[in-house]
Amino acid sequence: MDNLIYILYICMFVPLLLSLPLIHKTSRRIMVFMLIGISAALFISEVNGLLLRLMNYETLYVTTTITPVTEEIIKALPVLIYAFVISDNREKLLSSSFALGIGFALFENTYILINSMDSVSIEWAVIRGFSTALMHGICTAAVGYGMSFVKKKKKLFYCGTFALLMLAIIYHGIFNMLVQSESLKYFGFVLPLATYIPVVINLIKKFRESRKAKKAEAAMEEEQSAEVEEPTAEVEETVKVEEQTVNAEEQTV
Repeated sequence: MDNLIYILYICMFVPLLLSLPLIHKTSRRIMVFMLIGISAALFISEVNGLLLRLMNYETLYVTTTITPVTEEIIKALPVLIYAFVISDNREKLLSSSFALGIGFALFENTYILINSMDSVSIEWAVIRGFSTALMHGICTAAVGYGMSFVKKKKKLFYCGTFALLMLAIIYHGIFNMLVQSESLKYFGFVLPLATYIPVVINLIKKFRESRKAKKAEAAMEEEQSAEVEEPTAEVEETVKVEEQTVNAEEQTV
């Protein structure tokens, strides 16, 4: 079926788009970036298909040298626009860019699944989910996280943006080369998880530390407010005593 990829896109994109008005603001931002990722996957499939035909269907060459460049640039563009136009908040950029990469991988995996129903298996699904999909999320998240630093330092705009793109492209290219190697493919399958797990652990630690710091600040503010209230109470009691004394003197007179 020639229009299968467009049918799949409509079936995935439209329901998610219609759900946007009904979800929370933060979740809506994540969903928007997932939709952008799905759209990017549709666009890049046409670009990669054209490049594959121009290269006489040299699949190994195209997937290891060309598709990492095209895919990472297309995925990075919405993140760059968001960072420079809307917000350079580190947490927002990290979550949004990761969601974009996962949306891209979701559409890619689903399309490959439909086209290869006879050859897919549980093992294929596990590998695509824990390695390929995660790789797309990591590459885009690296660009988004890095942009939170580049945006604050104008001198790093050009070289910093280029370096982030190169990081994502090289990581993507290494992954594609490893998974297509007979002797090293298992290293490729493990690479995204080996990158993802330490980063998540570090982020969880930072989140807990920031939460503890916020609790400590809140406790200090409460103590300071209590210290301010105590003298106020003493002043009120003094005023009441003085008023009672004045009233007693008036009655005596």
